[in-house]
Amino acid sequence: MSSCIIRPGQLSDLAGCYYVCLKTGNHGKDGEPYYRDDPDALGRLFVGPYLAFEPHLSLVLEDRQGICGYAFGSLDSKQFYGRYETEWRPKLCADYPEPSEDAPRWTRAQQIYQVYHHPDYFCPEPYNQYPSHLHIDLLESAQGRGYGRQLLEKVMALLIQHGSPGAHLGVSMLNETAMGFYQRLGFRELVRVGAGADGCIYLGKRFLPATGSILVPIKP
Repeated sequence: MSSCIIRPGQLSDLAGCYYVCLKTGNHGKDGEPYYRDDPDALGRLFVGPYLAFEPHLSLVLEDRQGICGYAFGSLDSKQFYGRYETEWRPKLCADYPEPSEDAPRWTRAQQIYQVYHHPDYFCPEPYNQYPSHLHIDLLESAQGRGYGRQLLEKVMALLIQHGSPGAHLGVSMLNETAMGFYQRLGFRELVRVGAGADGCIYLGKRFLPATGSILVPIKP
């Protein structure tokens, strides 16, 4: 088992990070069998915007075989979603039409296309305490070796440098392993939205006392 390095992410990492997103795209398990019609569907949603908008808060985990994980951060979630809405989503909607079939017949990729057209910009409250958000995925070969903790701690350190008082993240209700991992890192449950396979648990972690206006924008 080869060791891994952690390095800054960049746009040239899109293909490798998209693959990691696919291989963890079934509630933390391998999603490849479910997205054969469009393997990059998830990556366009959960990877691309972070590498494009906030590369300074993007870290990549790499071994001899290539990229095997990543952790992304967004300093101000509402600003991030504003850029996603105006700079990223229009092309997604143009390239991938909203499904016309009945919802029960949609493939997994078509379900993601629906999200392209009807995004969810939910942010848990109190927003001023958890304005930043995090996203992390690791291939199975990189899990259980301490790299997930290292990735998140490094991204959170970057957020703190830019004045973030705290961050939130979402985890599928079906991903019990991830829940335990985040709780060991000091995250606590904020709110639950939905149920079952569509349900999401939002967790948050405080960094600094919230003052309401200490975030320092990161230049593109």
